[in-house]
Amino acid sequence: MRFRHPDGSTVHLAYCTNVHPAETLDGVLAQLRDHCEPVRRRLGRDRLGIGLWLARDAARSLTTDPSALRALRAELDRRGLEVVTLNGFPYEGFGADEVKYRVYQPDWTRLERLAHTTDLARLLAALLPDDVTEGSVSTLPLAWRTPFDARAAALARTALTTLATRLDALEDLTGRSIRIGIEPEPGCTVETVADAVTALAGVPSPRIGVCLDTCHLATSFEDPRTALDALAAAGVPVPKAQLSAALHAEQPHLPEVRAALAAFAEPRFLHQTRTRTAAGLRGTDDLPEALGADGHARSAVLPDATPWRAHFHVPLHAPPAPPLGSTLPVLQDTLALLVGGPHPRTRHLEVETYTWQALPPDRRPRTRARLADGIAAELTLARDLLTDLGLKELP
Repeated sequence: MRFRHPDGSTVHLAYCTNVHPAETLDGVLAQLRDHCEPVRRRLGRDRLGIGLWLARDAARSLTTDPSALRALRAELDRRGLEVVTLNGFPYEGFGADEVKYRVYQPDWTRLERLAHTTDLARLLAALLPDDVTEGSVSTLPLAWRTPFDARAAALARTALTTLATRLDALEDLTGRSIRIGIEPEPGCTVETVADAVTALAGVPSPRIGVCLDTCHLATSFEDPRTALDALAAAGVPVPKAQLSAALHAEQPHLPEVRAALAAFAEPRFLHQTRTRTAAGLRGTDDLPEALGADGHARSAVLPDATPWRAHFHVPLHAPPAPPLGSTLPVLQDTLALLVGGPHPRTRHLEVETYTWQALPPDRRPRTRARLADGIAAELTLARDLLTDLGLKELP
């Protein structure tokens, strides 16, 4: 979906396909047919943007076979789909029964991560619509926080600097500018925007910036204005933003709140949980750890006198029922700062609710049709937020 900003530039809205994890190229093609095109049809649009996730094997198939890449481009066109951004965070295995810490491997100390991200940038340059010259790729926030020492930080900086050089050469060759956004996430080496500013200080390239995920921002209780002001002051670009909402519990000490939270403690993804206390931010690596072994306050690790937020991407249009809620207001505030001013701070927006099938059983979509309905509803909400900010939806 495309929108005209009041300054005349185009802002792109997509949804991320990591909600339909496919490891192979055949799986990606089926994903376009079974999921992405039905969402487009529900929205009544001739064209729909998707934030494509290409796992390692799918990406390798495309980089080693130019005819396969041409076929994918043709299939996108045939189904009314376009790609201006890729999600390069998960490397492989995102559809596994248990993902948890595996999603951070390989990290930016490993040559495999540099090679994969380089491949993604080259593929995106070939997949961009004919009238678009700028693409974005989001990637992990360097690494999980442990083990990560000064040597690891130096390796990551070197890899990102090498990537920036390759992106310069790619634009010289193709005329397409691809930018990378590292995505701050709780528990990682780069957890906050302040961490991102520090990490990127040693990578002085306008091609390497931040992918701002509003679920992650909210989970760490970061103020959107403070975060964006810090990025602007440091000259760090925002190639991409992910529109997502975290799980919010206002009164986690109450038994009924803890019971409601326990329904979201599932085995597939990591749900880092945070609370803001007088002593600062406190957190756990996962929601079950925060709740304690038996889910009761007496065994909890995390203080429960102040609100909790958990890294669980809840559907934008359907927050959990009370006594829980979502951080949609943080998304709204961030979006207003990103695109509500005289010029957009980013032109690539991606709805990224990958946890539909990790929701409590009574909230999960049981059919492809129900999932398509939910994704279309999320995009409709995002569209309405953009038009309320003065952007005009384009055909």
